[in-house]
Amino acid sequence: MTAQEIGVFVFILIAGTLGTDIWRWLGVFGGKQLSEESEALIWVRSVATALVAGVIASQILYPGGVLAGTPVTLRIGAAAAGFAVFLLLKKNMLAGIAVSLALVALGLHLLGI
Repeated sequence: MTAQEIGVFVFILIAGTLGTDIWRWLGVFGGKQLSEESEALIWVRSVATALVAGVIASQILYPGGVLAGTPVTLRIGAAAAGFAVFLLLKKNMLAGIAVSLALVALGLHLLGI
């Protein structure tokens, strides 16, 4: 590995750390002063939830790799079943993910993919 290649990795490490760690530290120090019911924190939680929902929807509707060759009904059905289990088991995230994963794996097996 050349010095130039090492320099690229060091730059990426520094830029990535500065871009994310500043917000983490601001959250650590500033978060202690916010009430859980404050307007600002409710807004941040709402935006974070919307971003996660958007990423999940994107992965279900426009997947890459092996999942791109699966029927959209399999992906939506597995996600819906996982969400139903999540709710039925008092918001047990592990159970919801396990059911979704098992259904996708079963669907891939049955489709021969």
